[in-house]
Amino acid sequence: MNTVGDFSVDEVEEGRRLFAGEWNFLSAAGSTASLPRPDGLEVAFAGRSNVGKSSLINALTGRRALARTSNTPGRTQELIFFGGKSRLVLVDLPGYGYAAAAKSKIAAWTGLIDAYLRGRAALARVYVLLDARHGLKPADEAILDTLGKAAVSHEIVLTKCDQLSATELAERCAAVAAAMRKRPAAFPDLIATSARTGAGIPALRAAIARLLRERS
Repeated sequence: MNTVGDFSVDEVEEGRRLFAGEWNFLSAAGSTASLPRPDGLEVAFAGRSNVGKSSLINALTGRRALARTSNTPGRTQELIFFGGKSRLVLVDLPGYGYAAAAKSKIAAWTGLIDAYLRGRAALARVYVLLDARHGLKPADEAILDTLGKAAVSHEIVLTKCDQLSATELAERCAAVAAAMRKRPAAFPDLIATSARTGAGIPALRAAIARLLRERS
């Protein structure tokens, strides 16, 4: 059977169809009270500030400016919800770690992220994004701890993989995979991507399509 990574050609096509067509902004939530009523299954993207969450969402949906991108860490300060023609909802979480905002604001949205991760029944999986150049950092360990304690399905996605050589990328993948094997609640595989070149995007789409099918 022809495959792309761990996915068959049919699964890759399923993922392409899932993300084809129009995707639109649904809502933004800056507090637990303003979280939208769940409508379908949600897949959330978490990561350190400036790791490339918005760029990845744009690459997945084939839209250049669906999710706002910025070179300023901490620009996204709300949970942003996007929807398409399917029952899938994408959620862009505020970046953690360094952010150009007041400490009180950072504490507020960190609490919002924790509340969302622990109490959202519609949340099917969290993709934790890591900059491939840097790997796991203490701030990543903290959110992985939160996800593990809350028993939320989560998986690692490496971003900006085009900025490493093939050897460096293989070494980074091996190191991150070894660290994640110590976390029983984490999904065992990881997906290496580049929003700039499109590398890994078909595999990530296929993974999300498979998840949606399994949860239906």
